[in-house]
Amino acid sequence: MCRPTYFAVTYRINPWMDPSAPYDTSLAISQWETLVQAYDQLGHKVEFIDPLPGLPDMVFAANGGTVIDGKMYTAQFRHAERADEAPAYRDWAERAGFEVQEAKHVNEGEGDLLLAGEFLLAGTGFRTAHAAHLEAQELFGRPAIALQLVDPRFYHLDTALTVLSQNNIAYLPEAFSPGSQQILRKLFPDAVIANEEDGVVLGLNAVSDGHNVVLPVQAKHLQQALKDSGYNPIPVDVSELRLAGGGPKCCTLELRS
Repeated sequence: MCRPTYFAVTYRINPWMDPSAPYDTSLAISQWETLVQAYDQLGHKVEFIDPLPGLPDMVFAANGGTVIDGKMYTAQFRHAERADEAPAYRDWAERAGFEVQEAKHVNEGEGDLLLAGEFLLAGTGFRTAHAAHLEAQELFGRPAIALQLVDPRFYHLDTALTVLSQNNIAYLPEAFSPGSQQILRKLFPDAVIANEEDGVVLGLNAVSDGHNVVLPVQAKHLQQALKDSGYNPIPVDVSELRLAGGGPKCCTLELRS
């Protein structure tokens, strides 16, 4: 995770961002600290990367790469505003002892590459190139399932889909193409289905340990749906970070050794 010391909304690279609107860096930091505390209380170990000035979106650590089996597949950001985040996360991973492979194709880490059991769910349509799916598949030795995103509000896979456990997910069907919806129904027949109200508060930008699901407090329908399916929702308020298009998952890069 990366403290949002330099959080700001000074450019627009997704529909959530409005540089003309006010933002509160102190509030963003306070909400992020609450998210860290939630992980601590659940018994998860959190590692930190130092924030760098001039990189207001570096708080969204999930985009810094994909880490599976002790290997990091580095990010290669589509927008120049975030490009310098990639080497910062790569260098951190190298110092931490991960085997690092430089990406040859545009991808934004766990924003579009999510591990679900033995499958690598791979989003495309707005940020990550389809060629990156194949590159990640080759590195991690897991089948990459390409999923087409069609709504610009849900520009990354992790804004429209949460991996709940090795064999189940929650997702917003309307964020995906008809063919991708069919794939998700076949792979995850017991998936938790989110609605539009969950989507517009980035309710699916959530983190699950298989039972506890840390998600935005505003996603009321999804919280109840998770309870009904046997999960334990842990609501947090990260609404200030949503001004830049992020939530709990965006702030969290999972390190799988």
